[in-house]
Amino acid sequence: MEEKKKKIGFNIIKSDPTDGHKGFGKGALSLDNVSPVIIDVEAGEAEIDIGAMHARSAVEKGIKFLPNKEEVPNGKPYWLVWVTIDRKEEGPYYAGVTACYMTVDREIRRGYKSLPVHVNRMDKSLKRHIIVDEMDEKSKKVLADFLRAHNEVLWNNSSDELKESLTNL
Repeated sequence: MEEKKKKIGFNIIKSDPTDGHKGFGKGALSLDNVSPVIIDVEAGEAEIDIGAMHARSAVEKGIKFLPNKEEVPNGKPYWLVWVTIDRKEEGPYYAGVTACYMTVDREIRRGYKSLPVHVNRMDKSLKRHIIVDEMDEKSKKVLADFLRAHNEVLWNNSSDELKESLTNL
């Protein structure tokens, strides 16, 4: 007689995480307003891929990630950008934008990424930080164009820090 394994799923917290729980989950960050954007550096294209929330984006599927860049010498470069949206008096805006580097070599089904960096950058995005200084200029322009085209109101309401970081004004 086989025992079925209990499946553990993520609980995405909606609304007020402390509502009715007398402090349980107090201070928990909600992932409601964060979205992963994947930038294909060579193609100069960006797209939202929610699968990246759990390292299951189209780019990441079927790839074993290694913590050493040298082990994936022919990896194709990508940026995973965590974009957090918030609301202020003027309206919604891109509040946190943080980029993480990774490479993927489909042929050998291996890739490089630093999991701690990816987790920390998602956290920084949720905390309204802008961290895009490691990105190459072409990818910054791709991201700026993508964010502007995705929603111009959000872009216009965003901080000068974000716009200057991505467009070299």
